[in-house]
Amino acid sequence: MRINKFISLTGVCSRRETDRLIDAGRITINDRICEHGDTVELTDIVCIDGKQIKIKENEEKTYIVLNKPVGITCTAQPLVEGNIIQFINYPKRIFPVGRLDKASEGLILLTDDGDIVNKMMRSEHNHEKEYIVTVDQPITDEFIEGMSNGVEILGTTTKLCRVSRVNDDTFRIILTQGLNRQIRRMSKVFGYKVTRLQRIRIMNIELGTLKAGEWRELSDSELCGLLESL
Repeated sequence: MRINKFISLTGVCSRRETDRLIDAGRITINDRICEHGDTVELTDIVCIDGKQIKIKENEEKTYIVLNKPVGITCTAQPLVEGNIIQFINYPKRIFPVGRLDKASEGLILLTDDGDIVNKMMRSEHNHEKEYIVTVDQPITDEFIEGMSNGVEILGTTTKLCRVSRVNDDTFRIILTQGLNRQIRRMSKVFGYKVTRLQRIRIMNIELGTLKAGEWRELSDSELCGLLESL
C-alpha cells in the first residue's frame, strides 16, 4: 500500500502530515529515505526519525481463509450442530465474515477484526465475490443473459453481474451483493436447480488449491490488498 495509507493506519499521523515528514526526509523504508508515492509491504521496516512504526491495530488480529465444506453452518451459535466455529476449532475467538449457506462450499473469511467485517459487509461498496456453479440441466444463452441482467427475487431486482459458461452445466458468476441464497434463487427463476455451488474468491482473496476443510492465514500481500481496497 502507499506509504501515506500505511502511516495513517498506524495512527501516528495523518496522510497530510506524512507528506510533510517525507519532504523533511524523516521517513525511511528499509533504511532508505522515503519519497512521495513509495509503497510498502507489511514486512517492510518503516521508521520515523529512526523509530520503527507498525500498524498496531492489526498486529494481533487474526485473518483466516477457510475452504468450508458442505454441511457446515456459518454461525457462531454454539447450540447449532456443525457450526463453523466448532469446526475450525481456532484457539481464540473469531467469527465468519458474511455467510455461505450450509449446502454450499468454498472460501469464507474468519477474523476477530470487527472494523474490517463492517466495511466488507456494506453492499454499497460493491465488493466482488466469485462462484463456480453447477446446475441440473444444460445452460442456455438465454440463461446466461438473464442471470447477468438482473433477476426479480425477494421483492427486488438483483444487481447486474458477470456470468460466463464453464461447460454444459456449469457457470461462473461474479456478484457484488449478497442476498439470501441469491444464486440458488436466481437460477430457480429460470427453471434451474443448483447442484453444486463453490465460492472461489472474495475481493482479492482467492481459494486457490486449499482443500475442503483446510484453512490458512492471510498472507501479508493479501492483507495489504484487502486493507487498501477497504
